[in-house]
Amino acid sequence: MKSKITVVGAGNVGASVAQRLAERGYADIVLVDIVEGMPQGKALDILESGPVLGFDSNVTGSNTYEATANSDVVVITAGIARKPGMSRDDLLLTNQKIVGGVTQEIAKHSPNAIIIVVSNPLDAMAQMAYHVSKFPKNRVMGMAGVLDTARFRTFIAQELKVSVDDVQAYVLGGHGDTMVPLVRYTTVGGIPVSDLIAKERLDKIVQRARDGGAEIVALLKTGSAYYAPSAAVAQMVDAIILDQKRILPCSAYLEGEYGVKGAFVGVPVKLGKNGIEEIIKIKLMPDEQAALDKSAKSVEELIGVMNIR
Repeated sequence: MKSKITVVGAGNVGASVAQRLAERGYADIVLVDIVEGMPQGKALDILESGPVLGFDSNVTGSNTYEATANSDVVVITAGIARKPGMSRDDLLLTNQKIVGGVTQEIAKHSPNAIIIVVSNPLDAMAQMAYHVSKFPKNRVMGMAGVLDTARFRTFIAQELKVSVDDVQAYVLGGHGDTMVPLVRYTTVGGIPVSDLIAKERLDKIVQRARDGGAEIVALLKTGSAYYAPSAAVAQMVDAIILDQKRILPCSAYLEGEYGVKGAFVGVPVKLGKNGIEEIIKIKLMPDEQAALDKSAKSVEELIGVMNIR
């Protein structure tokens, strides 16, 4: 029996997520959006690619949540997207209302689902979904670290002209300007990256990773990234649906781990069929801990603005 996955928001990110997951073949997909006809049209378009690509997942679109009932995983991409000059935080209050309303419907129709939040500002919206759903903390998470790490790995591979497969890295912290790429844990073919790239150049690559989303927004002018974000979501869903026990950086609710209490922040976790099955603790140096503290504080400030604690 196939799993069932709901993707809320049929914009570029949501539709790309639905397509990638449908092509996996392990789940039927429901695409939900408030715009009449859009999720139905995009779902039908994805469905009709099945005979060519060789998948037989059922893909349907809906403007209501009845069709989403008993989903195993729900991916929330709904919300307004960034425009040039906007930070992720500028979206806070508008997307708080949207994500809150979506989460109410999810909790009502799929009380056993695992929620993956993609809407920005990411960590604050994961906090909102957790607050509204009342789900256990292992079943609510945010997609951030996988994407941020992919960007960091891409830039390092470009710099060294090597395969991205040989670049291993972690980016922790909030999804935004204060994210924390862990250079000390970054290796290329097992070799510490600091042995291969001069510190000054490496600092610029770290900053480019932090600005990765803004760089794409500035280039597109009328939208934000969706190919890499949807790929990151698909990797997380693979780990959950296939019970892969992958160690991936995700936004998770912390209760004292890494010195953070009561907030969603990006850390390494073990992802499996139960969602976040373990928060992986790694030893941080004082400067790394300070950077993570700063990142967590920025998330906590947004949570304070939302007034949900």
